[in-house]
Amino acid sequence: MNRSNSLEAKFKRALSSINSVKQLKAGIILLAIIIFFAVFAPLLVTHDPFELNDDMVEPPGSAYILGTDGLGRDIYSGILYGARTSIVIGIVAASISGIIGTLIGGISGFYGGKIDAVLSEIINIFLMMPTFFLILIIVALFGSSMLNVMIVIGLTTWTGNSRLMRAQALSLKQRTFVKALETIGESRFRILVRHIIPNGIFPIIANTTMNISGAILTESALSFLGLGDPNIISWGQMVYNGKAYLTNGWWISTFSGAAIVLTVLTFYLIGDGMNNILSPRLNGNK
Repeated sequence: MNRSNSLEAKFKRALSSINSVKQLKAGIILLAIIIFFAVFAPLLVTHDPFELNDDMVEPPGSAYILGTDGLGRDIYSGILYGARTSIVIGIVAASISGIIGTLIGGISGFYGGKIDAVLSEIINIFLMMPTFFLILIIVALFGSSMLNVMIVIGLTTWTGNSRLMRAQALSLKQRTFVKALETIGESRFRILVRHIIPNGIFPIIANTTMNISGAILTESALSFLGLGDPNIISWGQMVYNGKAYLTNGWWISTFSGAAIVLTVLTFYLIGDGMNNILSPRLNGNK
């Protein structure tokens, strides 16, 4: 019976691993396509995305692939340039979140004691805060430039990474190789930077990848509310512009909204696939 259960468990782990690999591959393929359109947007657009013309609320056709908005701007060209905005903001904001969370969580878990107690309380305070409303307040106070939006999102979404890194540090500092390094006199900071963080970074990478989705959604929501950078093209802004034309210009909000959903789904597939593959439970370590 035990052998049968063991074989069944191994089969389930193998099947789950195969599905995770397929999920990761699908996400990478979609991301490659999105990045291709974003990078080569100037060559692929059919019209200037900022140009206003008399063809207002023009339906999709030969002249305008995905139609135009209420000011005559080409939706297809706007979506391509909007991809640049979303990818840059998502990656930069998630990277800021990942770096801050990794450092704070690593220090908290590895040093322990009073340092851990203080940093854990700071993490709990940020966890209790309504993050999106905090972002709204900060952007309203300090401006809605693209740089400000990236920094604000990054500075308010690091708690998940910090908790993951803290858990990793608490586990790794009990390992024999860490104890050996402490015995031979290696400084604690060097152990943290050169051994604890590199060995515990994999769940952080997976979580940070999924955080890109959250950053893109947050930026889109800010643009939809009129708090995005007015000097750039944003999918959230395009969705808002099409709200008034849903009855006679459904394509304005629909295609830009679909672009948001597809991009968010892409990064989620990659992050979740990486998380499942790197999980010890799937590798039989537990």
